[in-house]
Amino acid sequence: MKLTTKGRYAVTAMMDLALHESDSRHVALKSIARHQEISVAYLEQIFAKLKVSGLVSATRGPNGGYRLSRPADSISIFEIIDAVDEPIDITRCHGKEDCQDGEVCLTHELWTDLSRQISLFLDGLKLGDIVKTPRVRQVAERQSMRCAANEYTQRVSFS
Repeated sequence: MKLTTKGRYAVTAMMDLALHESDSRHVALKSIARHQEISVAYLEQIFAKLKVSGLVSATRGPNGGYRLSRPADSISIFEIIDAVDEPIDITRCHGKEDCQDGEVCLTHELWTDLSRQISLFLDGLKLGDIVKTPRVRQVAERQSMRCAANEYTQRVSFS
């Protein structure tokens, strides 16, 4: 299984939203893009899928943005990856059982079982649990401080 950029960015962006879950405001994609160094255009594509899957809700307007549709403690990492169409399948044939000259290969069941275990593992990981870890909190604080410093520098240089 190779998790693509889309899957990694979806999880990262959802973690950013979860870190703001206690705020009563929506989070703009521009803010997530700044903190996570992801393009707004790419986030728009990801969030369209997350919204269709019911993981986030959106509000338009000056104070618009996104919020989690339900508590972070009830959202699994598997749901996020699945929402952006990331298959968790490490078989060579993508589950079609035609891996070796149109037939199942010797290791097909091994890779199918491993894919199932990875899915179960990711389904057991809740977004809320991950964002509560001290290391994630430290990284989020560093990102916020870096963004605030960059914004200050930009304001001062335009004055």
